[in-house]
Amino acid sequence: MHGDTMNSSRHESDFLVIGSGIAGLTFAINASQLGTVNIVTKKKEFDSNTNYAQGGIASVLSPDDTFESHIEDTLRSGAGLCNRASVEFLVRKGPDRIKELVEWGTRFSTSESSRGSQNLDLGREGGHSHNRIVHATDLTGREIERALLDKISRIPRIRIFEDHTAIDLLTEHQLKKPAGYYRRQKNRKVNCHGAYILSNRTGEVMIFNAGITFLATGGVGQVYLHTTNPDIATGDGIAMAYRAGALIADMEFIQFHPTTLFRKDSVGRCFLISEAVRGEGAVLKNTRGERFMEKIHPLKDLAPRDIVARAIDSELKRLGDSHVYLDITSKKKSFLQKRFPNIYEQCLEDGIDISADPIPVVPAAHYLCGGIVSDLDGKTTIENLYVSGESACTGVHGANRLASNSLLEGIVFSHSAFLAIRNEMARSKAPARIPDYPPWNREGTFDFNEWVLVKHDMDDIKRLMWDYVGIVRSDMRLQRAHKRIMFLAEEIHSYYRKSIVSSRVIELRNLATIAKLIIRSAIMRRDSIGLHYNTDHKETDSETANVVLRTGYQPRFIRLEKTNPMDGKWVKVPANPAQPK
Repeated sequence: MHGDTMNSSRHESDFLVIGSGIAGLTFAINASQLGTVNIVTKKKEFDSNTNYAQGGIASVLSPDDTFESHIEDTLRSGAGLCNRASVEFLVRKGPDRIKELVEWGTRFSTSESSRGSQNLDLGREGGHSHNRIVHATDLTGREIERALLDKISRIPRIRIFEDHTAIDLLTEHQLKKPAGYYRRQKNRKVNCHGAYILSNRTGEVMIFNAGITFLATGGVGQVYLHTTNPDIATGDGIAMAYRAGALIADMEFIQFHPTTLFRKDSVGRCFLISEAVRGEGAVLKNTRGERFMEKIHPLKDLAPRDIVARAIDSELKRLGDSHVYLDITSKKKSFLQKRFPNIYEQCLEDGIDISADPIPVVPAAHYLCGGIVSDLDGKTTIENLYVSGESACTGVHGANRLASNSLLEGIVFSHSAFLAIRNEMARSKAPARIPDYPPWNREGTFDFNEWVLVKHDMDDIKRLMWDYVGIVRSDMRLQRAHKRIMFLAEEIHSYYRKSIVSSRVIELRNLATIAKLIIRSAIMRRDSIGLHYNTDHKETDSETANVVLRTGYQPRFIRLEKTNPMDGKWVKVPANPAQPK
């Protein structure tokens, strides 16, 4: 915490939701039945991974499909690291959550059946054995978010704070305790009572207290040079939870979307060409016009994303090219304009008529399969702190997420968290007392005007991660990345301690934390599995487990499916020179 103590305004509610994608909004709607809800979001208007989701939501809604098939597709894609109980829970709860979205006003695409009735139009994507992708043309995320925000606007118990950035969670760490207090508290459970929140507009740091804090802060894509994620995807929730002592797992599994629109000299957020395009028959070709996926995988162009991304990366390196092509010219223009209106128009703006020209594409960082360890009810290892969506590690994605399981995860586990909290509130006689947290302290800080230095460090992190911790990794690259990130992290920590807090410095601090977690996890894993491919360790360990991290401790291998990490026990292990604290 910084220091010159100022009177901070306080906001109290029964629930504090940090993040406003599908996971946060669906939880807020349900939680409003139980009490007041404050939603804090960095974004202005539409800006979240949910909003940019083109493909859709995977769910078993066709009579030709089965839960068992969706479960097996998910487990296969996860390369042996999925938690089967979590996967079964996700898949079996999915259809009811889709119906709920429809009831709340989401307008999914429909098609006419042979009997003349309108049914949900189900698409197909890589790794799926059946058509089960519910979508709204190629703007599914935007349509879902529109419907949820419209419903929230009619619920008086919910208040949204836009253009606000969460700094840190409120736990016992911010309370003044006698020396040695924490050492005397064996197996002490850390409690969360809200967060310090910055108003980006006024610069004021406020205290948001709540009985339940719900993290739905999305992904970490901005830690990479090229990403499909919006600017706000800086891993804030995971970084805050890690600093507070929560367990974090599977950070090495970064999914690179195989097909984003290639533009010369493009840096930052890339325009995604949905996997649904391949689901409708598009094929990948190199610059010589040769199809290459046929030799790589039985599913060819519909292989899981990690396999397609590595295949494209291999072709780029083999031929020295900057991109490959995605060809869907076999389809009529009228079909493409109806099925993919957003993609069609965006490509046309770049001078590409996808009905006549192949689309130049390149992989980009897209999705984090790991995150804050939680159980089936979204509960973390910190009391009163819940998580859902891309910030969570529920075990459903394993080493590689199956396409369109992400939005499904958000709605399913947000709902299960609501049910668990409702049951707990019914059993409890009175809410727990929230401590009196000190106001934000600015003593010793100054207005840090050297934004060029902050920007330079941010660019360094992005390029470092892209070059050394990308689709293909090696021991040498990872060790070099670790040495560099430790130096950068120390420099950034100095910025943070000395400067008046701002959203830019907060995000830089969080990106440095996220980069460290990814690199440490990747070094710890001495094999190749799913999205983690190390050229020095190409084989998969038959006893593969999850890499789990906790602040102040060395990383550990824990098989989350067979162990209960929620019991709060954590044993220190001998220091590993390659894994400093």
